[in-house]
Amino acid sequence: MQTTIDKSGSFIASQFAASGEMHGRRGLSGPAITISHQTGAGAHEVAEAVADLLQQSDSPGAQRWVVLDRQVVEQALEEHHWPRQLAKKMPEDKRSYVDDILDDLFGLRPPSWVLVPQVVETMLRLAEAGHVVLIGRGATVVTARLPNVFHVRLVASMSARIGRVQALRNLTLEEATRFVEKEDRARQRYVRANFHARLDDESLYDLVVNTDRLSFHEAAYLIAKGASRYFQRAKGT
Repeated sequence: MQTTIDKSGSFIASQFAASGEMHGRRGLSGPAITISHQTGAGAHEVAEAVADLLQQSDSPGAQRWVVLDRQVVEQALEEHHWPRQLAKKMPEDKRSYVDDILDDLFGLRPPSWVLVPQVVETMLRLAEAGHVVLIGRGATVVTARLPNVFHVRLVASMSARIGRVQALRNLTLEEATRFVEKEDRARQRYVRANFHARLDDESLYDLVVNTDRLSFHEAAYLIAKGASRYFQRAKGT
């Protein structure tokens, strides 16, 4: 039964993605970026820098670029009349069928096959509106058919990622290693269970950046330039 639930959730999510493709073709969509990342590769730092660079290159009075991560989940919960506090109980990981049933039974949170499609729906709407940088949550797969979205993957060596997490979270080497490995596995499970995709599939991305070789600012500059050219081509200019 768990497999059936996983497949039904993925099917619903794919239907939202297909409807989003048609909606994007009917109306005018603004530019958007998704950033998939390995833990400790600098996603938030790079995303904020990308948003700043794109804002600087936009004409005065243009819509402001916004970076969204867990805020997407919070927005989805609010739009579907769930308590925003539930976002804390929605890690980027696959939920077991038993946990979903028990949480639903005791009123702790709705099951994943209800919440994930709602997050997908909100993510598509935000991507279509444009001027957003969406981090994680399968955003790359969800928005794959939207022509206004530029897709990025951030990677780095395990040693570099562990070192960054260790410094950022004030952890021991062993704690940081466990954290990075756990977070990487969780994201992979989330995308595989809900969207039947693999994060390491490079064909999903327009650009893959190694933050071992580039500073966060250099990575952001490269992404902003690549995205700008992509958006210009998408508009036919």
